[in-house]
Amino acid sequence: MTGLFLINILLALAWGAVSGSFSEINLIFGFILGFGALYLIREQVGTAGYFEKIVKGFGLAFLFVSELVLSAWRVATIVLRPRIELQPGIIALPLTVDRDFEITMLANLITLTPGTLSVDVSDDRKVLYVHCIDVPDPQATIDDIKNGFERKILEVFR
Repeated sequence: MTGLFLINILLALAWGAVSGSFSEINLIFGFILGFGALYLIREQVGTAGYFEKIVKGFGLAFLFVSELVLSAWRVATIVLRPRIELQPGIIALPLTVDRDFEITMLANLITLTPGTLSVDVSDDRKVLYVHCIDVPDPQATIDDIKNGFERKILEVFR
């Protein structure tokens, strides 16, 4: 998969060289063209898995943006209430992901989402500690993260 991604980037750069413009929009267009070209020859070179991973990667990005909007809305409604009643807390999230970059990606996605902050990872890398601005049901929050970000990360990188 990594090799095909690099080939796709090289095709985007080749497009920039041929078209004479290395602007961001032109390179993105070249990447899309390269993606299409690789898609057309996927059966001949056995690259079908690459396209599934890219689609799942876009799914992870869409999930992050939707969670970002929803959590920003929740935090805004908390802040704008005349009387703020919160139940902040730190939850222990048992990890299914085990590779360093997967744990780092999960921690960063959680931290970038308003209202949550990744605090620490246990020494054995089995638990991620997350501070939540309002956590009335810790298990529901754990389930949301495991069925959302963590599941999507596993789909993309495994």
